[in-house]
Amino acid sequence: MLAKISTTWQLLLKLLGPEIVFSSLKSIHGFPHSPSHLGLMHRHEHLLRKTTKNFKTATTTVQSTLLLLLLMTLTEPAPPTQQDSRITHKYGPDNFEETIFSQDYEDNYLDGKNIKEKETIRPDEKSLQVQKDEAVTLLPPKKENDEMPTCLLCVCLSGSVYCEEVDIDAVPPLPKESAYLYARFNKIKKLTAKDFADMPNLRRLDFTGNLIEDIEDGTFSKLSLLEELSLAENQLLRLPVLPPKLTLFNAKYNKIKSRGIKANTFKKLNNLSFLYLDHNSLESVPPNLPESLRIIHLQFNNITSITDDTFCKANDTRYIRDRIEEIRLEGNPIILGKHPNSFICLKRLPIGSYF
Repeated sequence: MLAKISTTWQLLLKLLGPEIVFSSLKSIHGFPHSPSHLGLMHRHEHLLRKTTKNFKTATTTVQSTLLLLLLMTLTEPAPPTQQDSRITHKYGPDNFEETIFSQDYEDNYLDGKNIKEKETIRPDEKSLQVQKDEAVTLLPPKKENDEMPTCLLCVCLSGSVYCEEVDIDAVPPLPKESAYLYARFNKIKKLTAKDFADMPNLRRLDFTGNLIEDIEDGTFSKLSLLEELSLAENQLLRLPVLPPKLTLFNAKYNKIKSRGIKANTFKKLNNLSFLYLDHNSLESVPPNLPESLRIIHLQFNNITSITDDTFCKANDTRYIRDRIEEIRLEGNPIILGKHPNSFICLKRLPIGSYF
């Protein structure tokens, strides 16, 4: 490259003379150039000073213009420089490769540094999983009855709670002001005294269509205002102690046997008017039925016999049981015609087979 430039300068010096060439270089210095152009011109000027000793005044502007066009064709245009504060340009071709190397090094170094910084900022997936696992284990365990509030799972309306067909397997916590609970057609298997603790206002409970097999004796004993209790269509084998003010008791379609009913279960229920024990496994009519009864359903059991004291009083022929409106005994293996003295106190004969 230097040999080519030296040959060009010698040709220009012969054609134009050293005075014109040097004055033209001064005029060229006034134009804006890129760093690579300036480095080349400084080199050219230094070479010109070594080859010329005497300078004369320039004579024509046309010759300067011609020289400028010729110089522009000899030098290749430099690529546009990037405005980067990190790069320090050193003019001259000797430092060009060093400048490119340093620029590449700085770019690679800074890019690698940025990558490392991003990697350090990016959270580790394992640490996130550990934190997630810790968060899960730190959560307080849910209580059995806290999965869903009762009045969202059921319908609460002016003292009545409707929990029908919601697949609950236990009595949900009830509002203290509840008077009526309808929990029909669910999956409840057992009733306990805790289910109705501190619930003195309950007047009606309906558990029809559940899977109840056992009821604790103290479950209903403290419900002093309870008037209606339905345990129909369950799996009961025996009856619990019933509350004193009960007016309706429904336990039809169960598996209750005579030994599952205590002798005094109904004796003190002086308000009981409706008793439904049909479709069970009773072998006899429950004893000590209260005088308040109006409807007695005992059909479709295994009752084989009745006595004069079942509904009447054998020693009192003037005794009349005028409140009873209906007694149903059909579907039992008993012939009612063989026990005529058993109905002498009744206004209406029981429904059943007499032959």
